[in-house]
Amino acid sequence: MNWLHHTFQEYPELAVFLTLASGYFIGSLRIGKFSLGSVTGVLLMGVLVGQMDIQVSANVKSVFFLMFLFAVGYSVGPQFFRGLKKDGLPQVLFAALMCVVCLVAPWLLSLMAGYNVGQAAGLIAGSQTISAVMGVAADTINQVNLTPDQKQLMINAMPVCYAVTYIFGTAGSAWLLSSIAPMMMGGIEKVRAACKELEKTMGAGDPTQDPGMRSAFISVTFRAYQIDSTSIAAGKTVQQLEAELIARDHRLFVERIRQAKDKKIMAPDADYVIQAGDEMVLSGRREFILGEEQGIGKEIVDIDLLNFPVENVMVFVINKEVIGKTVKELRTMDYMHGIPVQSIRRAGISLPVYPEAVLERGDNIQLVGYKREMDKAVSHIGYADIPTDKTDMIFVGLGIVLGGLIGAMSIRVGGVPLSLSTSGGALIMGLVFGWLRSRHPAFGRIPEPALWVMNNVGLNTFIAVVGITAGPSFVAGFKEVGWGLFLVGIAATSIPLLAGVLMARYIFKFHPALVLGCTAGARTTTAALSAIQEEVQSNLPSLGYTITYAVGNTLLIIWGVVIVILMT
Repeated sequence: MNWLHHTFQEYPELAVFLTLASGYFIGSLRIGKFSLGSVTGVLLMGVLVGQMDIQVSANVKSVFFLMFLFAVGYSVGPQFFRGLKKDGLPQVLFAALMCVVCLVAPWLLSLMAGYNVGQAAGLIAGSQTISAVMGVAADTINQVNLTPDQKQLMINAMPVCYAVTYIFGTAGSAWLLSSIAPMMMGGIEKVRAACKELEKTMGAGDPTQDPGMRSAFISVTFRAYQIDSTSIAAGKTVQQLEAELIARDHRLFVERIRQAKDKKIMAPDADYVIQAGDEMVLSGRREFILGEEQGIGKEIVDIDLLNFPVENVMVFVINKEVIGKTVKELRTMDYMHGIPVQSIRRAGISLPVYPEAVLERGDNIQLVGYKREMDKAVSHIGYADIPTDKTDMIFVGLGIVLGGLIGAMSIRVGGVPLSLSTSGGALIMGLVFGWLRSRHPAFGRIPEPALWVMNNVGLNTFIAVVGITAGPSFVAGFKEVGWGLFLVGIAATSIPLLAGVLMARYIFKFHPALVLGCTAGARTTTAALSAIQEEVQSNLPSLGYTITYAVGNTLLIIWGVVIVILMT
């Protein structure tokens, strides 16, 4: 054991990876629906490993923290700036007001409890489940005119308060928004009914509203049929057949035909007349094809006929002719022939694909279809997001450097030099660079797996170093704040969430689904969004999540600077 202890002290990088491995394991364990999560697991294991008095360079956590903050800004940048437009301003204003409550409530509770700057910052970080506050607050504390020992004492207090308050911050938020908040709006059944009514206005389940767009995932299939003289297709042009099927609410498309006379396989033109003896491939939703099976003809299995390239492509929405259109309007475009919209993702959040869902710049929509039609559709919609494993590190490195330089600039407040710090600058530049990427997607690509590493490994490595550094003083710090901190954390979590529901419902008069989604987004609690959608039996709350999440993620991190100013 002495050898192991000495080895970790001599090679602290091994201690960091031990903390990450054990922390992710602890965080993944579940009791019912509850789990600590990777961040809290890594922090607690860091505290445990830190009992060996291991010294890790502060530069390690700084590097990973900058990487994490840039990735956060990059992810939410498009929605942050889109929210500044007229139609998004109510949600932006709501998120800003709720974030102010998220700052003021923990601040006042900290004053009442007699907490110091570090404890107050830890309370905000844990109760609002925004771990990055600890990094930004630590950078700001280091600029305050205090002795090094005083600064370190405050910085070490943060993970103590974070760990104690994070548990209710996570589980409590999901419970409050999925169970208590609906009761504040007339009960869960009333909220569910309101969601169903809104879904109908957006075309869900309405056969007059383009039934091919009723699901967030469209199960598209390609089937081959033998056409005989009794088939509804015989003697009709391709255009006539497709129009007849669409008139019956079955949006199906003729993709390929093997002609009876010469057995030639071709992609038919709209005016091609289908003959008895032809063999035809139809594409569309599985249930629609099954509904027409008897009228079309005998199904056949023909590898040659069915063996043709079908693409599944993620497309950035960037062209003006598409921005602001509904899914229903998009589907009527000539270039969308045979191309269904499978899914819509906005700021990393999956949205329901309803006919009246409005497309916005920077949305990722998933299309599936025949290659020749796909190329035409992509050129009209925007830019194909071709899968790649390469990250544009020029883009990432330049963004972090520029953000850090801007954040390093300081102003004097009450004689104290204060700045956004390099961390705050990296977040702001991430927002700008993410927005630039949404407008010019040909550069600045960060693949999803790489973005996951920057977000999760970046944050958790920072948290691991924080836990290891604070380890020796963690027990003493916990004795100082006591178990009363848990009750303070419950209040700090509950007050902003309940205030947010009331503001969204009675001041901004949002729809009940948007009330819940906007409140979860402003508090950046994705776990609560999942619980809400499960409880109300609808995906509509996600429509209120994206803009408020972008604003909340930005302001709540910046509160790490503000809380230090308020408490000093």
